[in-house]
Amino acid sequence: MDEARQSTSPFARVGRREYGYNLRQVDSFLTRARAYYNTEDSAGGAVTSADVRSMAFDPAKGGYEPRAVDAALDRLEDVFAQRERDRLIESKGEDSWLMQIGRSSAVLRSRLHRAPGERFRRPTKRKAASYNVDDVDALCNELLGYFESDVPLSVDVVRRSVFREAVGADGYEETQVDAFLDRVVELMAAID
Repeated sequence: MDEARQSTSPFARVGRREYGYNLRQVDSFLTRARAYYNTEDSAGGAVTSADVRSMAFDPAKGGYEPRAVDAALDRLEDVFAQRERDRLIESKGEDSWLMQIGRSSAVLRSRLHRAPGERFRRPTKRKAASYNVDDVDALCNELLGYFESDVPLSVDVVRRSVFREAVGADGYEETQVDAFLDRVVELMAAID
């Protein structure tokens, strides 16, 4: 590996035989996000906090260390979410923003109020990978405390949540849980 290139890399890299995030993809996305943030020029494509949150990179040998990139993306998402919130307040007023937050919160809380074990659908395929019900319900209980009792909870706890694997109807459907948690992160980033 070229020493000069390693010293100018924005992130630490994994070993040459280990898998990390594809260098070109990471650099390209961050360049595009930086350009949009600094100039608001959407010629390269507008970038939103949702775009940052959903960004995924291919694995590559000798790539960037995933945790470092993920942490940077989390900070970038927060910056874009803050800017989006500020723009909404500036253009439509704080009441409009509060109404939007209230609607999102009500939808999320209604799912959280479902009985444990019934908060998300179960996969219909017998051998489909799914999330452990107890693990997901434990996070849901923490989220209820956050939304309704002002129990402190960092958005990073939600972002970094890992659930044990279940199989088929023994667990919750992964895509539904992931989509719900994306909305939770979006709301928490807009509030905090």
